[in-house]
Amino acid sequence: MAEDGETGVTTRPERAPERGLRISSRVVIPEDDLEESFIRAGGPGGQNVNKVATAVQLRFLAGRSAAIGDEARQRLLKLAGARATKGGDVLIEASRFRTQERNRADARERLAALVREALVPPPPPRKKTRPSRGAVERRLEAKKGRSDIKRMRGRVAD
Repeated sequence: MAEDGETGVTTRPERAPERGLRISSRVVIPEDDLEESFIRAGGPGGQNVNKVATAVQLRFLAGRSAAIGDEARQRLLKLAGARATKGGDVLIEASRFRTQERNRADARERLAALVREALVPPPPPRKKTRPSRGAVERRLEAKKGRSDIKRMRGRVAD
């Protein structure tokens, strides 16, 4: 903290903005853990598709990243499914848009959403409970009543 000589106001030194993909207020994936490559997109688009590499392959090196913990990393790889590699990377492909910039933003947002979901801890396991004696008796009474109704639907004896 620095003190201004004239006014006597103490100010905090400003932190440099963290470079990387912001997932939450506490989690930022550094740029070093992300690799982008641009490839040609398939589908309609005329000459533009054949000439310009607009699709993005975003690779998150989750196996070596210190941005997320081990448990969150395991959940991330499970959520990623086929997008996870054997080496522990997550590969996101984006070719929805015609421009490289929009596909790049789309891939980053999809990765952020996936990591956000992986950071949420699983709910605690369900605690097994037994029905009360009164609940069991009420259920059996209802079954007996239903049985009587169905029995009465039979043929009438002469």
